[in-house]
Amino acid sequence: MQINAYSGGWADSIIFKKHRELVENGDESWVFWARGKHEQDEHLQCIASYPEVCLDALQTRLDGKPGFHSKGITRRLLKKLDEIDPDVVHLHLLLGYYINVEILFEWLAAHRCKVVWTLHDCWAFTGHCIYFTYAKCAQWRSGCAASTSCPQKRTYPETFAGDKAVCWSFERKKRLFTMLPPERVQLITPSQWLADLVKQSFLSKYDVKVVHNTINTDVFKPTPSDFRERYGLGSRFVVLGVASKWSERKGLGDFIRLAKELDSEQFAVVVVGLDAKQITQVQYELPSAVALPKTSSVQELAEVYTAVDVFFNPTTEDNYPTVNLEAEACGTRVVTYDTGGCRETLHRVDSHVVGSVCEALEILLTLQEGTDTAS
Repeated sequence: MQINAYSGGWADSIIFKKHRELVENGDESWVFWARGKHEQDEHLQCIASYPEVCLDALQTRLDGKPGFHSKGITRRLLKKLDEIDPDVVHLHLLLGYYINVEILFEWLAAHRCKVVWTLHDCWAFTGHCIYFTYAKCAQWRSGCAASTSCPQKRTYPETFAGDKAVCWSFERKKRLFTMLPPERVQLITPSQWLADLVKQSFLSKYDVKVVHNTINTDVFKPTPSDFRERYGLGSRFVVLGVASKWSERKGLGDFIRLAKELDSEQFAVVVVGLDAKQITQVQYELPSAVALPKTSSVQELAEVYTAVDVFFNPTTEDNYPTVNLEAEACGTRVVTYDTGGCRETLHRVDSHVVGSVCEALEILLTLQEGTDTAS
C-alpha cells in the first residue's frame, strides 16, 4: 500500500502507475492520499477533508511543527492499515498537512511490515525546509537551529514560530525516522544527488536506492499543433520556460534577465505556469513574450514543448525535475542549471547544463545560429 499527500501531478505516473502494475500482477494494492480529485473505490481512497487539511496548515503556521498534527486523520488511516495488515507500506510525501508522523512511525515500529520510503525532497532529514540549496544552509548535517537561526522559516511549510520549534522538529524527526531497524527499511530517491545527501544525514544507516522518476511517454511525445501560428511566433527561435509554480527559486528572475538579452526579431519567449500577478510582470518587462497560466491539459503542454526550439529551466533547487524529461520526450532540447538532480534528467546530446544566465545565453545564441545555418 502507498501513502501520499496528494493524488495529482506526478502521482499518476509514479504512485497510481505502480498500483495498476501491482493489480495487473495479481497483487493486492491500496493507495491513500489527502488532497486532490481521483476516482475512489475500496482500494483507492482520499483520507482527509479540506477543513482538516486547512486546520493542520493553520496549526503548522502557528507552532512550526509540520507533520505533528492531524491525529484524527492518522488514526483513521491506521485503522484501515490494521484491517489490511500490509506486507509493505510505501511512504511518499508525508509533508502536506495531513498526517502525524509520530503516531504513524510508532505504528510502523510495532508492526511487521517492510517500509519503503520514497523521498521526493529533503524534508525527512531537516528541521523545517524541503530544500536548502538556495539558502546555502548546512545545519541539517548536525542539528537545525541548534547554533544558528534557521533562515527558511518563512518558506514552505511557512511558520511564524521561532528557532526553538525548528530545533524541536529536527530532534523529534531524527528519533522517529531512525527507530525502525535497517533490515525493514528501504529508502528510494529519484536522483543520485538526493541519495548522496541522505547518506550524509541521520538517515545514513538505511539503504538508499536511486529510482529515477518517469513520465507518460504516451502523452509526452512529439505533438504537432498550430501553437506557433496562434501566438504569432513565426520562424523565430522560441525559448520556453515551464513551472507548476514560478518563484525566484524556480528561476523566474533569471528567465526574465535572459529574455531581455535576446533579440526579439530573432527570438521569441514563451513562459507557462504563471499566476495573474506574474503574467502582468512578464508582459511589462517582456512586451513581446507569450505569458501563459498553468495549463490544465497535459496534451496542450506536449503541444507547447513540441512547438518550441529549446526549453530553458533556470531552477536553483530541484530534485529530479520531470519538466526536463517532458521537453526531451517531445523532441525539444533542454538548457538547465546544474542544480540538484537536473544533470541526471538529460539524455539528448544537444541538451546542455549551465552554471549561469550568461552561459545559458551563449548556448542559446549558438543553438540559434546552428538553426539558421541548417535552414
